[in-house]
Amino acid sequence: MAPKWRELADRLAEQIRSGEYAPGVQLPQIRDLVEAGEGSKSTVHAAYKALEAEGLVTSSRGHGTVVRERTPLKRLGIARYDKVKWRDGDEVAFIADRVASGRAYRRNEQTQTVNRVKAPAVVADVYGLPEGAEVYARARVVKEGSRPTHTLTSYYRPEHVEGTRIVDPAPGPAGQGGGFRVLYDAGYEIDHMQETLFARVPTADEVQLLQLSPGEWVMELHRTTCTADGTVVEFAIGVHAATRFAWTYDFKVPDSAKAESESQ
Repeated sequence: MAPKWRELADRLAEQIRSGEYAPGVQLPQIRDLVEAGEGSKSTVHAAYKALEAEGLVTSSRGHGTVVRERTPLKRLGIARYDKVKWRDGDEVAFIADRVASGRAYRRNEQTQTVNRVKAPAVVADVYGLPEGAEVYARARVVKEGSRPTHTLTSYYRPEHVEGTRIVDPAPGPAGQGGGFRVLYDAGYEIDHMQETLFARVPTADEVQLLQLSPGEWVMELHRTTCTADGTVVEFAIGVHAATRFAWTYDFKVPDSAKAESESQ
């Protein structure tokens, strides 16, 4: 049997999802649930901490435990990189997510700094560079209104981006179509990429920068972007507040046996 705190958390979660507790509504005080026979103080506290970790509520001194105001953003998979969005239009990846989520956006909700730095070990390894080689680091903080949603730092070989809009630190995407359009115009059309995701506990700096709730984890993204001949033209590391995104992937299911038989 599930522990009592888990049963209480599941019941409250269902009440939140059904709308019985609407966004912005404060959940009952812990002492009220204890007096109502829902369990001990530690049981109710554990249930509330579980709801907070699952992104359903936020807790703060003076405001109690409150149902989150907004549903997570859709973080698209393959569709966010559709060339028609950035090559033929001006819908960079973070904007594609906002459009898919039915949420408003402003281009200057992406701020950035650009520096020429010594490549971190993971970056040097991806690019096949010697230790200490210099790369450009384009670090962005993306916000929804005043609240940060994630950070993304893209690393580039200097010879690919020197003198382009990618190394311009002005707020917002790197001109129309963003960084991928800049690479395209420079003769580096992106063809395929690999994304690796993992969850982890945030650092103290990330808690402050992303304004994370106590106990909230982050999702770290590693993205390697290549041209058709396999040239790596961008390696990016993103740190996302875990409860602020729902990751969505839509793709055709492969049938390698069929493909092999058709090639014979």
